Amino acid sequence: MTRAIGIDPGTVSFDVCGLEDGQVFLDTTVPSKDIAANPQVLVDLLESAGPVDAIVGPSGYGLPLVHIRDVGERELFLQILVDPAGRERISVLGGLRRLVLMMKERGLPVYFVPGVIHLPTVPAYRKANKLDMGTADKMCCAVLGVYDQARHLGIDFDETSFIFVEVGGAYTAIMAVDRGKIVDGLGGTTGSLGYYSLGAMDGELAYLLGNFPKETLFSGGASFIAGRPDLAPEALAELVTSDGPCQAAWQALVEGVVKSVAAETAVVEQPREILLSGRLCRIAAFRQALAERLERFAPVRRVAGFASVAKEAAQGAALIADGLTGGQHYRLFETMEIGGACGTVFDYLYIRDAEALKHKYLLANSQ
Repeated sequence: MTRAIGIDPGTVSFDVCGLEDGQVFLDTTVPSKDIAANPQVLVDLLESAGPVDAIVGPSGYGLPLVHIRDVGERELFLQILVDPAGRERISVLGGLRRLVLMMKERGLPVYFVPGVIHLPTVPAYRKANKLDMGTADKMCCAVLGVYDQARHLGIDFDETSFIFVEVGGAYTAIMAVDRGKIVDGLGGTTGSLGYYSLGAMDGELAYLLGNFPKETLFSGGASFIAGRPDLAPEALAELVTSDGPCQAAWQALVEGVVKSVAAETAVVEQPREILLSGRLCRIAAFRQALAERLERFAPVRRVAGFASVAKEAAQGAALIADGLTGGQHYRLFETMEIGGACGTVFDYLYIRDAEALKHKYLLANSQ
């Protein structure tokens, strides 16, 4: 009997999903602000779940399947890609670092999993000058997508084919899956705008901003277009027909997703489905607006999953945790070649200052 847990370190909430012999035994959520203030909250939750074989921990931008005992300063940096000053300004990122160190100290069987860019199933040329093709939690969502489509259509994992749309509480990511393998991705900072994030940044804007703080990446999205950065997505949906800025924000968000999906049909020309996921896709009006625009590409469906509370990324992480220890979902883990992940997010840079960046960030955090 295998007992495995998956964690989704979301911007709004940390979700936790546990599988025992393939059945859900843990299904809960904790506000991210609570984890940032006191990471011990999550450690206590994990320890109270009893002995487990594996935990897929909060992996940030991803690592090539690393056990927590092998995590040092270099790995801690690669997970969050932020300098010490930034960690102090962004409480969630600082809390994530403290959480990892706490889990390591307690000897929990935690593994950190790759982002899309680390996967051997994505051709190297598609990775050129990218860092974020989909963070580790987005990759976990796509794992759930493979599991879900195989079950829904009654096909093998290696017959699955879809474009996965993850519109989370902050970022939007689009991933392409062919024959059960992730083959491309547009991450939260390289694709369309998110609810909070501006998505891909115009290079000229980046130049004019100069050395801008990482917090900038959490701005410019739909809520900022609406002129109400603190507005909940559910409230935005209610104001679309009566408020001009909210309508513009809605249109930018929906059309951005459609453009990204259209781009990924250059990679997967005839997907079986377009799968929807994430906080925004739980809003019926938003889901319907997307479906109406996306059905030209393939049938549109919200991914079903198997848990009641934990979000899609936590469920996918639980499937990976179960599979990597030889549980019921081992074949899913093998089909997607997650164990073959390698390298760092700095491996595919070809800009003029690429070597200087590697020297600055990788060597500085190698101790």
